[in-house]
Amino acid sequence: AFQISIPEMGTIKATHRPFVILTSNRTRELSDALRRRCLYHWVNFPDEEKEKRIVLKHLPGIEERLLTQVVRSVQSIRKQKLEKTPGIAETLDWVQGLQALGYKDLTEDAIARSLGCLLKSAKDIERVKAQGVLVE
Repeated sequence: AFQISIPEMGTIKATHRPFVILTSNRTRELSDALRRRCLYHWVNFPDEEKEKRIVLKHLPGIEERLLTQVVRSVQSIRKQKLEKTPGIAETLDWVQGLQALGYKDLTEDAIARSLGCLLKSAKDIERVKAQGVLVE
């Protein structure tokens, strides 16, 4: 029998054989022993259209122009050599930051005030600013 004990909830017994999925964001290497026991599947970042659909699902009120500018810019930024490549969560954070600041268009001012929502290191921010962010 498969079961798990959680101090706050007690023991929970599985009614079916469990199917476990492990995810990793590559912040550290998985051990060889663990990898031998797992199937491996790489998930690429979504293409532009799929990422736009994801953003719209989570933030349905976004202006179409801002949506297109942000997603195209993020898609371009991901091609740069960064310490931490921004994922979908960071795209959503950036849109929410831009909306909170009242932007409906991705201007140079908007980028300067909000890029920390997307990129999580000073080195990455400087690198991306030097390469240019805005993709029309």
